[in-house]
Amino acid sequence: MEPAVESGIVGAQASKQAKEGSKNRSRRRWRKGKVKASAFSHSMDLRTMTQSLVTLAEDNMAFFSSQGPGETARRLSNVFAGVREQALGLEPTLGHLLGVAHHFDLDTETPANGYRSLVHTARCCLAHLLHKSRYVASNRRSIFFRASHNLAELEAYLAALTQLRALAYYAQRLLATNRPGVLFFEGDEGLTADFLQEYVTLHKGCFYGRCLGFQFTPAIRPFLQTLSIGLVSFGEHYKRNETGLSVTASSLFTGGRFAIDPELRGAEFERIIQNLDVHFWKAFWNITEIEVLSSLANMASTTVRVSRLLSLPPEAFEMPLTSDPKLTVTISPPLAHTGPGPVLARLISYDLREGQDSKMLNSLVKSEGPRLELRPRPQQAPRSRALVVHIHGGGFVAQTSKSHEPYLKNWAQELGVPIISIDYSLAPEAPFPRALEECFFAYCWAVKHCDLLGSTGERICLAGDSAGGNLCITVSLRAAAYGVRVPDGIMAAYPVTTLQPSASPSRLLSLMDPLLPLSVLSKCVSAYSGTETEDHSDSDQKALGMMGLVQRDTSLFLRDLRLGASSWLNSFLELSGRKPQKTSLPTPEAVRPTESMRRSVSEAALAQPEGLLGTDSLKTLTMKDLSFKGNSETSDTPEMSMSMETLGPSTPSDVNFFLRPENFHEEGEAKDDVGTMDRAPRVRAAFPEGFHPRRSSQGILHMPLYSSPIVKNPFMSPLLAPDSMLKTLPPVHIVACALDPMLDDSVMFARRLRDLGQPVTLNVVEDLPHGFLSLAALCRETRQATELCVQRIRLVLTPPAAPLS
Repeated sequence: MEPAVESGIVGAQASKQAKEGSKNRSRRRWRKGKVKASAFSHSMDLRTMTQSLVTLAEDNMAFFSSQGPGETARRLSNVFAGVREQALGLEPTLGHLLGVAHHFDLDTETPANGYRSLVHTARCCLAHLLHKSRYVASNRRSIFFRASHNLAELEAYLAALTQLRALAYYAQRLLATNRPGVLFFEGDEGLTADFLQEYVTLHKGCFYGRCLGFQFTPAIRPFLQTLSIGLVSFGEHYKRNETGLSVTASSLFTGGRFAIDPELRGAEFERIIQNLDVHFWKAFWNITEIEVLSSLANMASTTVRVSRLLSLPPEAFEMPLTSDPKLTVTISPPLAHTGPGPVLARLISYDLREGQDSKMLNSLVKSEGPRLELRPRPQQAPRSRALVVHIHGGGFVAQTSKSHEPYLKNWAQELGVPIISIDYSLAPEAPFPRALEECFFAYCWAVKHCDLLGSTGERICLAGDSAGGNLCITVSLRAAAYGVRVPDGIMAAYPVTTLQPSASPSRLLSLMDPLLPLSVLSKCVSAYSGTETEDHSDSDQKALGMMGLVQRDTSLFLRDLRLGASSWLNSFLELSGRKPQKTSLPTPEAVRPTESMRRSVSEAALAQPEGLLGTDSLKTLTMKDLSFKGNSETSDTPEMSMSMETLGPSTPSDVNFFLRPENFHEEGEAKDDVGTMDRAPRVRAAFPEGFHPRRSSQGILHMPLYSSPIVKNPFMSPLLAPDSMLKTLPPVHIVACALDPMLDDSVMFARRLRDLGQPVTLNVVEDLPHGFLSLAALCRETRQATELCVQRIRLVLTPPAAPLS
């Protein structure tokens, strides 16, 4: 080759590399500038941010209005006009919410509640629009300005801002309706129904496209985008494969068109969350247990010496009473719905400790198929003084200890104690109280046989996340009711403390949350409470496969529930020495032969401590009936009846997500319970004249709407428990997320405990979604939040300092 030609080629390559390097540097500068601009925007006060955004919007609007009749210029002008209008309309409402938000905090050191979260989310949207408006103003004359790309992003965030303005107005209504300091809705029945109908018809797709996860830390957003693409791709495979056997890990993220078309992804995401049943979510949330994905997760996690799945035999055993260890109480195996059966639990230990390779424990090990077994060390470590009993989350319907194994292995290493994680049966096949029975049985078994688990059991901590946090609290309540040892403390990460369908400012965030959408929450609650029904009105539903799961006969279950309610009451009365009252059970002729083989619940599954039962019905128990002062005059007054009428089958209602008012009448309930979601609302939302939020294009929302009294049971919704029950809890450490729809559950539960003088801590992490424990390895922020959970557990496991003499 001629030297001149070779020199020319090298020069061209160098020039190309220089251009690419310049382009990359430009991208890096843009991203860096975006981060700085976002940080600067968040440091502004709300009014200054709004004024700056309005000024930029007016400037850009004027510029594009002068650019001629082109369609893109016209739409850009219109979108900036819309940004100006929505920002000006939103700022006073946000200012009002922010001005009163401090009244709903737990204390001055914990500034967190749903009102603050809603304002923060709106600020994030305003900050993004402010940054984008600045970028447009600075680059609109450049030949490299991508008008169409910027227009699409501006329109997406304008739609999100419009919906956030609607949520702010809904929050104002909650503020005007509720008592000071109460975060959950307390409106009358008519307002409740209208509020729900207004809320659930709002458009949601805009939050799942280009705006997906804008409120979270930037490190989370790529994961959420991958998750959303996987979700909509999985939805397609779920419909095409009736048994779901051909759905593999590689097929979940092949939805290329959803990756390149955010609007299409958002629309499909909204359709899926509104129309697909709980069995779809069970299947999707369990994809992490596919062998390929679980192997990858285990490769990235800490290597431990012990990870064994145990099968605890369904055999009754005796436990000593804490009040008098000479006396014992019988711990029966779980019986609800499916009869006696073993309970699975996974033992995880960083070191091989004494007892963990004993013959008795080896006899309980359940094979999990081919699995790499590490050789034990020649010398065993001594038994640990502490033990962690873990209960996993998953909406009561999905996941197992295997899904949570990666972070549990890290816990085992950092804490230096063995962990036993309970694999409770999942709804809807095993609704309440089966999971509670199994968790309580496994907890008691672990306390009794802690020496087999490599622990002396001097300190025991119950730890769980989400639904597992709920079960940790209710297991402790049940241990106190039985009179056996309660744990030394509880660590509950982002727990749900009330399954009572109640609106709160943080739950308004479920409109945009990709992990906890509103309709999915409702389906999980309905499945766990046993009020799930099949809706055959949707053709998509008919086409869906079972994914290997058998749908329960709803009418049969409701009959079981009636039998179970009576069994709970009679069993408790027998244990407490009272005579069972006569109840009207179905005649033998009316019950199928197989029903007699179905055991309802074990003894005192939902029993209250002596003195808690009375004549008032749980059906009328609301947040207003609960004392938030913790005084002695009211702590013993809440009375509840566990009668069949109370826990009988529910009837459909259009008022699912709200609490009943104190003066609610049965006659009104009978009239309203026949309502449906497509009924026209009697009162429109209190929106200002001229403001119209976007409505969903998915039609009537296929969401089970029930007003079931069972969800008010304190063993299902501990927030609704009487003071005397909550006083039996050990120290509770709650780690919540500021942007979690379940935040208000944590704030209100911590407030109740604080008012009762119970030891409680509440830590709220910023900018992370619900379920961050499963994302512990994703970024620095999730690792820090996970470490906070470990610190709370360590507080429980550390013996209290001896008083100085």
